[in-house]
Amino acid sequence: MHFTQEQRITQITSSTLIVGVDIAKFKHVARAQDYRGVEFGKPVAFENNLEGFKLFVNWIGKIKSENGCEDVVVGMEPTGHYWLNLVHYLKAQKILCGVVNPLHVKKSKELDDNSPTKNDIKDAKVIAQLMKDGRYAVPNIPQGIYAELREAMKIRDHLSTDLRVVQGRIHNWLDRYFPEFLTVFKDWECISAIQMLSLNLLPHEIVSLSDEFLLGHLREVAKRGAGLGRIQRLKSAASTSVGIRQGTEMAKMELQLLLSQYELLQSKFSELDVKLDQLLEQIPGVTRLLAIRGIGRDTVAGFLAEVGDINQYRHPKQIVKLAGLSLRENTSGKHKGQTKITKRGRKRLRALLFRVVMPLVAKNHAFKTLHEYYTKRADNPLKKMQSLIALCNKLIRILFGILKKGHEFSEAKMLNDIPRFADLPIAA
Repeated sequence: MHFTQEQRITQITSSTLIVGVDIAKFKHVARAQDYRGVEFGKPVAFENNLEGFKLFVNWIGKIKSENGCEDVVVGMEPTGHYWLNLVHYLKAQKILCGVVNPLHVKKSKELDDNSPTKNDIKDAKVIAQLMKDGRYAVPNIPQGIYAELREAMKIRDHLSTDLRVVQGRIHNWLDRYFPEFLTVFKDWECISAIQMLSLNLLPHEIVSLSDEFLLGHLREVAKRGAGLGRIQRLKSAASTSVGIRQGTEMAKMELQLLLSQYELLQSKFSELDVKLDQLLEQIPGVTRLLAIRGIGRDTVAGFLAEVGDINQYRHPKQIVKLAGLSLRENTSGKHKGQTKITKRGRKRLRALLFRVVMPLVAKNHAFKTLHEYYTKRADNPLKKMQSLIALCNKLIRILFGILKKGHEFSEAKMLNDIPRFADLPIAA
């Protein structure tokens, strides 16, 4: 894999056919040229299906043979998800693919004709020119178990979103029809509260039921805290409830539907957790990662889902850049502006790392101590947010060392970053 622009330029030779593809939902457009920018043949449009992909590959083969090209590189914009099928197909055909930044395409499209005109044929040529100049990246397409992990974490994100919606709707229902319910049950998601809600009864209907019936129903799922006193408090709250009494039949149906959705989502979470455990067991080094205090299974799964196989990286700085955590400077002459992170990269990875660092600073002694040093040192103290970002980069280096080189996490070694700890002997 080529990581620097110089390496990417070097692989473009006089015998390389460069193809730029403008991606769309239904029909893609491609143009071909050599390393000098001389165009070969006419642009070709092909559909986003198997016949179109075969047509495209045959078109590439024809141009290669007509112009004596030995190898080919295909570039495209990562437009939505429409480019993924083509990349997987070309990879199966042993054709090298690269992706260009859409921002680069937008900024460079006026260089040839000094016109802001945008169309598919023009964009395909601009993409080919960027590929020629080495301004592209080789896409990180997960394979095998890492592809399974990425899909699993995507499903988890969808389930989390759906669960939050259902939780909000149940809160909404309680606020309308039984606002006093949460004075008896502090959390409606506990098994006792859900058991009572499963009766699908409104407050005035609960009052009419006997204490024995309600108590027996509650004790089907809970023994502790399921006493007569709680039932009496529930009935007392129901008797003075200001909940709405109109549309009661549909209100009960709504609650039943929401509880069914909640139960289904929880069961899917449990099913997915089993699958995640099975996937992680197959990846070397995961056990050592889970031994770090403050890092859990979801953290490890999310990191590997975004990064993929760690063996394709040579240095942790590549993962820092992938996460958009590398620094960008804003200086000119004597002016020195603020230094911020680029935020160019996988935002899910960046968000995951930041969410993980917060509990690490709270629970892990080494991270907590290092955070205090960064923010309170006499020379160039960092703000809290700057310190957390620095610790995100530190975490990347730790995870990289454990997965790539088989290291064990050592708090004592990590604390050597602090001058007052560096002179102390490291405990065996």
